[in-house]
Amino acid sequence: MSDVRSDGPPEGDLFEPLDDHPAYRQIAKLIEQRIVARVLRAGDALPSESDLARQFGVNRSTVREAIRELETHGLLGRGRGEKRLRVTRPQAKHVSKGVSRALAMNDVTYLELWEAMMAIEPAAAQYAATRRTAAQLQAIVRASSHFRRDTADTTNAVAAVLDFFNAVAAASGNQVLALAQAPLNGLLAPALTEIIDRVPQARGRIGEAQSRIVNAVKREQSELARTWMEKHIRDFRRGYELAFAQPDIVGSGNKKVLV
Repeated sequence: MSDVRSDGPPEGDLFEPLDDHPAYRQIAKLIEQRIVARVLRAGDALPSESDLARQFGVNRSTVREAIRELETHGLLGRGRGEKRLRVTRPQAKHVSKGVSRALAMNDVTYLELWEAMMAIEPAAAQYAATRRTAAQLQAIVRASSHFRRDTADTTNAVAAVLDFFNAVAAASGNQVLALAQAPLNGLLAPALTEIIDRVPQARGRIGEAQSRIVNAVKREQSELARTWMEKHIRDFRRGYELAFAQPDIVGSGNKKVLV
């Protein structure tokens, strides 16, 4: 079965009609391809439902289903007070859902997560020290303050730790680091909950590391920020080993899968 008819779209149209098979996912895929190829750019208005239905040769209800899927993925949206759909840039939360799901389905272990964090978090802290804005610095400080305030409540403490990593990544000025952070957080949260609950010194060590990182970022000391973030992430590995009694080492036969 071919995806589309071979005679091409009518002149002036973005899309050509589909064949007679159920097609909302195919429509979503074709629109997504135009967005990724920058034929449709962020802020561009999408053709109306009726126009898309005409171009694809389907009912408006089919187009509506395709649009709903693209909205869920953060590729389409409406501005405040607007009825017209426009192309949008996916936010980290939209990116993270798919990535986190793919990682979980591939039986990612804590060791693999930790290795990824060691590659990403220190670099983010280093760049944040020299690139952060005043507002981004305040977001980092605020997340650290929330952790100290809510340290007795595990759920709130874990949320504050994840907010801290998000704030540092956002301040790095690197979109790849910022987008990579959210799916890592989704995998880290369950293990971090266990670490905080099971290891008595975990809360104190997290608070100390965050304070050191905040001070380094404030003073624009990039190497110190990187060093303290490296120590911080190493502590997570040690905390995990203490929480679960045995280290998650490649070849040890004890690779705990994150779920």
